[in-house]
Amino acid sequence: MSRVALVTGGTRGIGASVCVALKAAGYKVAANYAGNEEAAAGFTAATGIPAFKWDVSDFEACKAGVARVAAELGPVDVLVNNAGITRDGMLHKMTAEQWYAVINTNLNSLFNMSRQVIEGMRERNFGRIVNISSINGQKGQMGQTNYAAAKSGDLGFTKALAQENANKGITVNAICPGYIATEMVKAVPQEVIEKKVLPQIPVGRLGEPEEIARCVVFLAADEASFITGSTLTANGGQFMI
Repeated sequence: MSRVALVTGGTRGIGASVCVALKAAGYKVAANYAGNEEAAAGFTAATGIPAFKWDVSDFEACKAGVARVAAELGPVDVLVNNAGITRDGMLHKMTAEQWYAVINTNLNSLFNMSRQVIEGMRERNFGRIVNISSINGQKGQMGQTNYAAAKSGDLGFTKALAQENANKGITVNAICPGYIATEMVKAVPQEVIEKKVLPQIPVGRLGEPEEIARCVVFLAADEASFITGSTLTANGGQFMI
């Protein structure tokens, strides 16, 4: 029987590539999305991967959403916490809404989602949780105190949850992408990308969503059982630790 994988923020950008790669690897895949109905419908039509709508910042919505996925596809074996937003601004000008929106979606969602699947994973003695953090959670970024705080928090969450479940056949790992050619990054003016972003990246280009997807497939595999609590950095050499 194929394992079931659930990807939050799975109908666009990195999440969409992760869904496609997991399906190609033989998983039964469910893609979560928050609000873009048109993009979700187009994604499902193009890939055949079902899309399920709920807000990952809402605990009860996550509970109901995961239950729907389990009813249609089966219990979740692989969870990819990928959903994320930005609300950039210097802290001295940042609003409470900007702060909490990012913390709730980018950090609290890891609890909201992982809590729904962890008991079942423990009962079955198998699970894979992959959290998509960011280079800016490792090094910080001006104008992103909210985003950097959330993505850094993702790494602490990953390490603690990995320790709690290592003896249950469950691995918990994080991936920190650098600047990837998604809609969010491409929205940055081209001149800024060419003059300020690319010179910081030793390989001289943006990453591709498919490159992050391959990292997820690797960590999700049965054969990756000895890797847990780790952070896989994929940033073209921009930040090395």
